[in-house]
Amino acid sequence: MKVVATLLIAVLGGALTMGAPSLHAQATGASPVLATPPAAAQGTNGHLDPQAATRAYLATLPADKKAKSDAYFEGGYWLILWDFVVGAVVYLILLGTGLSARMRNSAERMTANATLQSAIYWVEFIVLVSIIELPWSIYEGFVREHSYGLSNLTFGSWLGEQTKGLLIALVLGAIVIAVLYAIIRRLQRTWWVWGAIVVIAFSFFGAVIAPVVLTPIFNSPKKLTDQRVVAPILRLARQNGIDAKDVWEIDASKQSKRISANVSGALGTERITLNDNLLNRASLEEIEAVMGHEMGHYVLNHVYKGLIEVGILIVIGFAVVSWLFERLRVRYERSWKVRGIADPAGLPLVALLFSAYFFVITPVLNTIVRTQEYEADVFGLNTARQPDGFAQIAIKLSEYRKLDPGPWEERIFYDHPSGRTRIFTAMRWKAENLPAANDATTPSASSASGNP
Repeated sequence: MKVVATLLIAVLGGALTMGAPSLHAQATGASPVLATPPAAAQGTNGHLDPQAATRAYLATLPADKKAKSDAYFEGGYWLILWDFVVGAVVYLILLGTGLSARMRNSAERMTANATLQSAIYWVEFIVLVSIIELPWSIYEGFVREHSYGLSNLTFGSWLGEQTKGLLIALVLGAIVIAVLYAIIRRLQRTWWVWGAIVVIAFSFFGAVIAPVVLTPIFNSPKKLTDQRVVAPILRLARQNGIDAKDVWEIDASKQSKRISANVSGALGTERITLNDNLLNRASLEEIEAVMGHEMGHYVLNHVYKGLIEVGILIVIGFAVVSWLFERLRVRYERSWKVRGIADPAGLPLVALLFSAYFFVITPVLNTIVRTQEYEADVFGLNTARQPDGFAQIAIKLSEYRKLDPGPWEERIFYDHPSGRTRIFTAMRWKAENLPAANDATTPSASSASGNP
């Protein structure tokens, strides 16, 4: 359930995810052909106006589709607020009714071991909060997605996937919570520093195991065999020092209609992965453009840089919690019955404080990720040399991302560059690299014919 991700972010200080949406492929079918660029994006006599080319590409999106994607994405702005409000109300109910204290007492009756007590409390906590928030999760994750035509899941399948996520959160979360509370009990004064370090370490561990442990729980990865797709991707990988011998595909179309791919993993678990939506809907040129971008994340070490950048915010978040927790606990001690920071019954307060902190710094988090995404965009253009493929993928992504926001709207709410920014970046690159760019984006014979 969506609450699982929300709680892990709130309680653990923020999870770092570096992947883009994923796809599943029909490896034996013909690939779509790269659409002819708008006249203003083709360039004449070695000259191309990036602004005019960008406007021409934006104009290719029909008005009804633009209105639909704008409404979906703008609705997400309010979801940021309502996710926080719903979570905050649930945490305050657990505290104010004394239910959290009773769950702690229950864990203490089961075992005298403090480490096990905190793990048991986590299980009670995450299950109860998931049940309370289930109606909201159904609306946000199922009803709303279907109303915009973005989900392929039946309700039963959706509920099954949320249950898998809950079970993962139960196991991994119990380990993290047990370690954090063990640190708090032993290091009362500096627990927030060591706690932040533990969360950062677990975030990296999650990035390592994701492609080989977590992804197969939800999808069925398999090696892609279509050499029309595999050969150019591996060529791009070798050109950029990525020691990859295979390209993987996953059946993400069973869940969503979104297109994407990623280069995920670390310390030997790295995988280049495309999903079938991308492979079924994108031309070979568009696929190269996407994979050039994803390889940029890997080559530019965005996982490690992101851990450092977000890690700083996590440390600050732990410091904020350390500063506020005791003040609030003492003030409401009679009703909350929380004994101290080492008491698992205070976990809803910790979650509330972290939720508020990350809600406030949403623009900062978005800027960190958006900056890395822009760096990967530029890297991908220089590597794949497919500016029109990149621009046309940006149009396809507008199905669930508002294409043309205002400047401050993009700075505050976007964790990726907007479609307009991405198209302009591609057209500027094309203008500055003519005529080589025109040669790069000329559909190949295999693309045009659909034959390997």
